[in-house]
Amino acid sequence: MTAWKARRFWTDVQIVEGPDGFAVRLDGRPVRTPAKTEVHVPTPALAEALAEEWRAVEDDIRPADMPVTRSVNAAIDKVIPQFDEVARLIASYGGTDLLCYRAQAPEALVRRQAAGWDPLLDWADARFGARLSVACGVMPVGQSDAALDRLRARVTLATPFQLAALHDLVGLSGSLVLGLAVADGRLDADTGWALSRIDETFQAEQWGRDDEAEAAAAFKRDEFRHAARFHALSTGAI
Repeated sequence: MTAWKARRFWTDVQIVEGPDGFAVRLDGRPVRTPAKTEVHVPTPALAEALAEEWRAVEDDIRPADMPVTRSVNAAIDKVIPQFDEVARLIASYGGTDLLCYRAQAPEALVRRQAAGWDPLLDWADARFGARLSVACGVMPVGQSDAALDRLRARVTLATPFQLAALHDLVGLSGSLVLGLAVADGRLDADTGWALSRIDETFQAEQWGRDDEAEAAAAFKRDEFRHAARFHALSTGAI
C-alpha cells in the first residue's frame, strides 16, 4: 500500500503582517505547525524565507527540504511551551564548555586550541563578564557561579525563535561560548564550525580522513550553517 503524502494544493503564497507578527498564507489559508498552531514569525526576513520554501514545493511536501519551516515549527511547538527548560539545557553547556578542555600534547594541537579558543573565552569575559576556567585533559573543571549565571542570563534574553537556533548552535558545537559568538555576530558560521572541530581536524591531518566520519561532519556543518542563518533571520540581521 502506498503511504499517504501531503501534496501541494495552493497556487498563491502571500505574507501578511498582523499584531502577532508575520504570517504566510497559502491561497489565503494560514500555514500551521504539526500541532495545528497558526504560524506567526517575528521578522519580515524570516517570513520571506518561510514563504520561499512553500513557493518551492512542486508536488509532495517534503519537510526534509524545508529547514526554515522545520525550525519555525520547533520554535512554536517545542520551545514556546517549555522555554525555561530549553534555556536551562542550553545554558548548562557553560559548565562543560568545549573551549575549556585542552589537550596536554602534542604541542601543535595545544597551540592550535589556544590560538582558536582563547580569544573566544576573552570575548565572553569582555562581553558578558563571564570568565571561564581552562583545564587540560578530561577531568571536570569547576566554573564560577557568577560566570555561569551571566551566561545563563544571556541565553534567557533570546526569543523562542532565537532560542531554537541557539539550541542547535550550542548542541552541534559543544560550546555555549562559541554558539553565542555566532549568534552575536562575533563569528560567521563557517569560522565557528571550524573552531569547534579543531581536535577532529588535527586528528584527521595526522591519521587520515574517514569517509563516513567526513559525511557525518558535513551533515552537521550544514545544520550548523542553517542554525546561524535562522538566528540571523529571527533577529532581522539579514
